Amino acid sequence: MSTIVFFHAHPDDESLSTGGTIARASAEGHRVVLVVATNGDHGQVPADLAPGETLVDRRRKETEKSCEVLGVHRLAWLGYADSGMTGWPQNQLPGAFMSADLEAAANKLAQILTEEHTDVFVTYDWHGNYGHPDHIMVHKVGHRAAEIANITTIFETTANRDHFRRMKEMAKANQEQLPEGVSADDFDPDGPADDGNPFGEPEANISHKVDVLDYCEAKRNAIGCHASQVTDSQWFLSMPPDVFKAAFGAEWFIRKGQSGPPKLGFLTDELTPS
Repeated sequence: MSTIVFFHAHPDDESLSTGGTIARASAEGHRVVLVVATNGDHGQVPADLAPGETLVDRRRKETEKSCEVLGVHRLAWLGYADSGMTGWPQNQLPGAFMSADLEAAANKLAQILTEEHTDVFVTYDWHGNYGHPDHIMVHKVGHRAAEIANITTIFETTANRDHFRRMKEMAKANQEQLPEGVSADDFDPDGPADDGNPFGEPEANISHKVDVLDYCEAKRNAIGCHASQVTDSQWFLSMPPDVFKAAFGAEWFIRKGQSGPPKLGFLTDELTPS
């Protein structure tokens, strides 16, 4: 079996974008390592923090629970501060990941990649799906770390813009079945995201479709572990199970050096047996 390292920006990103793939990898016997770049300092602050408990404390605990649900074997933190969205004052704070020294951050990650004898490495696409500064930095740091550690099997997690456009049209045709307060127009994959670009990547640029239908329950439960981030989690958890499966029963990746149309398979399919 192989070792797959997933590199994510914030606590909860692991469940939202690759939760199904992580759960499938673990269930199929692969060693799964999750590396999180930031502490998630600027997420939503829950009202039920215990005395002395910080948001960082809570989000780390939530991520540990998510890892248990998904079957992650090792969780590592790079320890940078959450930069917030583009233009937020937090962008300028000391320790913000978006302004971290690229070589220093990449070397931290490369050390983990080397320790783990990584076979497959997963980072983000060029704009981190939607242009969040920390997501863009994950792309940059991830590729540089892979270069340092001499990792050649590299995948970028992305969102299939065409798939979500189809899902939006389906939702508009069935608006009466959506939960109260949820509209098909709440999300526009073609609208400007945080960096002004559309969401994700077009299908023509995506090399791999990973079937995670059998792992949607694990993905959903992992999202639920991040209860402090109620705005994000509740949007997903409010979906009826069949709608959730239709939307998130596949996860999408771009293998470095490849493009679409997406082929159905898994991240380890093209590895040379050792």
